[in-house]
Amino acid sequence: MSKYIFLLAGFIDLFTVLMAYSQSNSAKFPINEETGLITYREVVTEEGTKEQFFNRAVGWINQYYPNPVDVTKTRDLETGIIKGLHRFKIYNTDPEGNKTDAGIVQYEFALEFKEGRYRFTLTDFALKDQSKIPVEKWLDKKDPQYVPVWESYLNQLYDFSKEWIENLKDGMKPKGKINDDQW
Repeated sequence: MSKYIFLLAGFIDLFTVLMAYSQSNSAKFPINEETGLITYREVVTEEGTKEQFFNRAVGWINQYYPNPVDVTKTRDLETGIIKGLHRFKIYNTDPEGNKTDAGIVQYEFALEFKEGRYRFTLTDFALKDQSKIPVEKWLDKKDPQYVPVWESYLNQLYDFSKEWIENLKDGMKPKGKINDDQW
């Protein structure tokens, strides 16, 4: 009997930890007050001109995306704006660690450039299905359709967004000057 009480206590502890983790999960997403959408936006101060930032961003896009021409919908050097639309896969993971496709999340991004700074916006995340399903639905645990796997999808969205932002910031740093004498 004491074996069952010990197991039950272990399950209760695990459940408590999982509930605390899942409740804090939605707090890590920046929600735009006007649109209600998950929106990552930051102004980054960096050395460079509008034109230099634009060229660095084009280089980064060409390196980051396998199909850069299809990704960007706007590339306007004069206004200093690049806008794009892309998508990434999310997965279900079974207890053995096997992954299966769970769908494709589409998102939009904007890059804006001024002297000495640039701004990125990463937003409008939506699950591509027969219609677009905003991922903000996954944040609502009171939704009658809520399923616990949405937490995994949110974690994947979070990880993707953080990696995208870090990769962009690295790509936007000034490159070292090339010495023409060493070739």
